[in-house]
Amino acid sequence: MKRAKRLESIPPYLFGEISRMKAKAISEGKNLIDLGIGDPDLPTPKPIIDKMAELIYDPLFHRYDETETGWVDFIASVKRYYKKRFNVELNDNEAMLLIGSKDGLAHFVWAMVDPGDVVLCPNPGYTVVKVNSMMAGAEIVDMPLLEENGFLPDFEKIPFDKAEKAKVMYLNYPNNPTGAVCDLDFYQRAVDFANKYDIAIISDIAYADVTYDGYVAPSMLQAEGAMNCVIELHSLSKTYNMTGWRCGFACGNEYLISALNKFKSNCDSRQFPAIDMASAYALDNVKNDETLAVYKERRDILVNGLRELGWNVPCPKGSLYVWARVPEGYTSAEFTKKLLNEAGVLVIPGNGYGNYGEGYVRMSLTVSGDVHGSLIKEFVKRIKDSGIKF
Repeated sequence: MKRAKRLESIPPYLFGEISRMKAKAISEGKNLIDLGIGDPDLPTPKPIIDKMAELIYDPLFHRYDETETGWVDFIASVKRYYKKRFNVELNDNEAMLLIGSKDGLAHFVWAMVDPGDVVLCPNPGYTVVKVNSMMAGAEIVDMPLLEENGFLPDFEKIPFDKAEKAKVMYLNYPNNPTGAVCDLDFYQRAVDFANKYDIAIISDIAYADVTYDGYVAPSMLQAEGAMNCVIELHSLSKTYNMTGWRCGFACGNEYLISALNKFKSNCDSRQFPAIDMASAYALDNVKNDETLAVYKERRDILVNGLRELGWNVPCPKGSLYVWARVPEGYTSAEFTKKLLNEAGVLVIPGNGYGNYGEGYVRMSLTVSGDVHGSLIKEFVKRIKDSGIKF
């Protein structure tokens, strides 16, 4: 028997390849320091765990969630969050529950695109939208994220014929993998472009509350005309160290929300409702400032340490990632392997996020076992001791 042809059109999942490379190094006896996948290594804040421990005994939650867009109290908390955080008013039909933001990113394109439609994707970028668009038969048009443009796409460079055929545009700020951030003026330009060409924008703001140095990430829904064309996806994973809990939400244009909801209703029956209620408690009551302080400490140690070695490393104001050029004479993959083999440290090659990521590597601030930057310092020391030149 044969698998579906659509599976042959997509590359291996990036982190699956990295996991295999990591496993091989460990099997050979290497003691790695892993700055690869961006999975929060700190525990979920105790008040959220305590609330969940209370909720799991309530038989009300031992059943399917049969609500229209998600557990009612959770949707109410999302609306309060958007009002408090962004001063954006949402009605009940402009928000829905997700099983993490990846759920919405993957399924939205299936609800919106037909074979031959154009999807505008940032390059480099998180691969989920691009891969699912390809499986749905869409044509991918890359929007290069270039260092000289602050890793923001230039909408004027999108060919007119492709803009006219475009059905969906994907944007993500604070950005994975580059760590770039944007302001509301950029979002306004994106919304104006989308409304001009009748394009739906997926705005992925999973890192909106993971920011530093006084930067406050906006919501695209704050832009004028955004409710005509934007669906915005958020998650509790990065903000509250809840990746394994799988809880997120989508907000925005009611028609786009209903399209995603209709597709998803045929794919899943949502998560355990007690998770929704614990997540609602988190949105209403918990600030994870301690985690952000840890990330900032690690960021500063990493950036300053690598700069002392002669590496030109930017200091990101958002996300969990440091994105840096590799030294001259190396590809991303070659330099990643060199760091792994000669220094015992693991980073992600930038070309795994698209060809415009070639020449860069991504380093994550989520390092299991790190205490006050101890493993970040060791990461830098290993590179220094290896003699690798920059």
